[in-house]
Amino acid sequence: MKRILLSATFLCAGVAAAFAQLPPAFDGSRTAVAEADPLSRTYIAPQRIVWMSGDGVRVKNPEALLKAGNGQAAMARGIEYCTLRSTETEKAAIILDYGRELHGGLQLVMGFGSDRRPSLVRIRFGESIGEANSQTLNTEWKVGFATDDHAKRDVTLEIPRDGAIEIGNTGFRFVRIDLLENNRTIAIKEARAILRFRDIPYVGSFRSSDKRLDSIWMTAAYTVHLNMQEYLWDGIKRDRLIWLGDMHPEVMSISRVFGANPIVPQSLDMACSQYPLPSWLNGMSAYSMWYLIIHKEWYYHHGDLAFLRSHRRYIEELVALMASKVEENGDETFGRKFLDWPSTPNQQGVEAGYRALLVWALKEAVELCRILELPASAELCRESIARISRQLKEPNGLKQAAALMAIAGLMDAGKACDEYVSVGGAKGFSTFYGYYMLEAQALAGQHQEAMDVIRRYWGGMLDMGATTFWEDFNLDWTANAARLDEWPVEGKKDIHGDFGDYCYPGYRHSLCHGWSSGPAAWLSEHVLGVRIVEPGCKTVRIEPHLGDLEWVEGAFPTPYGAIKISHRKRPDGKIDTQVNAPKQVKVIRQL
Repeated sequence: MKRILLSATFLCAGVAAAFAQLPPAFDGSRTAVAEADPLSRTYIAPQRIVWMSGDGVRVKNPEALLKAGNGQAAMARGIEYCTLRSTETEKAAIILDYGRELHGGLQLVMGFGSDRRPSLVRIRFGESIGEANSQTLNTEWKVGFATDDHAKRDVTLEIPRDGAIEIGNTGFRFVRIDLLENNRTIAIKEARAILRFRDIPYVGSFRSSDKRLDSIWMTAAYTVHLNMQEYLWDGIKRDRLIWLGDMHPEVMSISRVFGANPIVPQSLDMACSQYPLPSWLNGMSAYSMWYLIIHKEWYYHHGDLAFLRSHRRYIEELVALMASKVEENGDETFGRKFLDWPSTPNQQGVEAGYRALLVWALKEAVELCRILELPASAELCRESIARISRQLKEPNGLKQAAALMAIAGLMDAGKACDEYVSVGGAKGFSTFYGYYMLEAQALAGQHQEAMDVIRRYWGGMLDMGATTFWEDFNLDWTANAARLDEWPVEGKKDIHGDFGDYCYPGYRHSLCHGWSSGPAAWLSEHVLGVRIVEPGCKTVRIEPHLGDLEWVEGAFPTPYGAIKISHRKRPDGKIDTQVNAPKQVKVIRQL
């Protein structure tokens, strides 16, 4: 890691020196030079051959593609190639599995061809086997079809006879290669995935006596990691955008897995520049509320006062704008109300949840205004909370709304969980707001119930072949459904292509969505048991909730280094805890 960073620094310095010596036609006044790419690249060989056409006749020696490779085309004797040969009536095709969800593209290293001209191929990237086999429909969103409006995942192009070429910039696990021309043979030396990622260490960790929970924590961490591209995205295949509301679970997980990372401040800065006041962030008032919640959480974890102060004026003006939308009698004029897509049909419940989100955001804004020395703005927040509280709504059975009401202090957490959130277990959970349902259960002391939901709901995606967590998931989908890494079976549903709703029907559904990473943050906070008491992690409380676990251990990032923690349950049910914290961090144990 250190050596890579040093090499990158040396390279950047060398590039800068080279530009300084270029002739006048290429000086800085005429050439815009962007900053160095913060992302790294590595190459991954396929892990298995999923399928090939022609029962081994059209495709020969596919096992050659499973070797590591070196990216260099060669014409020497003894080199193994996979050959694809088409006839007048039959085409050659192959599907490759890279073992887990990746962000990036494909590198083809060629060997030779039956024609000196380039050959025409079709490359399809898929987050599932079904998607890699699917047809693309960009004129509408429809179950059974894929789209490539956010990232091109279905590409027809010419490839060189003997050289190498790189294709694609999307989220995928599977790749299908079709040779499109008749009476043509191509030889592929390598078909390596290009993993484009932010090369950062996993500072936080979580391990326990339950391997399923461990896998869920790591999958959640990996999900948000893949979405840490140039900016913090919602998804790596679709929704490669900065969505402020969706960012909150990502920010919580990033803080607890990677610690402070510049991608969060940079994404907040970019969002504010894209949607200057009086516009709502992302055009949705709820997402401007999430902006305030994110700022408070980020400051409390990392203590970056300079960054918070850089948003002082925006926060002050946003608070004034929000206060102007709340009437004396508790009516409000914010316009469109949005929580998450699965809650949308329940408009009465959305109304209740929206008001709770507003109160939560304003409460966090009171603390932000105190830190930023904005007493008048803090008073506006308190007055707005009093006004909106004059018209509390009922959740109407909506778990999302009840969870927000518990978090905002508008409903007793025990009541919220007993009557709404915990009813039916994981039924009615969503990948985005599921995190807040878990938070409500923790407030109610229902940590065991929350762990059971994590195992059932997020674990249910693992059972269907997930290596990252999805934009949406419903346990009902799993009935008689084939896993995403299985070849479609007649009489079974396709877990990817046959489900999805709203803006994500069928293969448009993202199977790597950062907002689904909440379990990483929740398990670190409530099971490992680290809660931040003082900004910058200067004081933390250790309060583990092991439930049915025998032991838990892990690490929690702070600005001063990681806190290392181990909990062991004794035969009498009491917990032995060992904590090794940086000297700058005060630890309060509450066992």
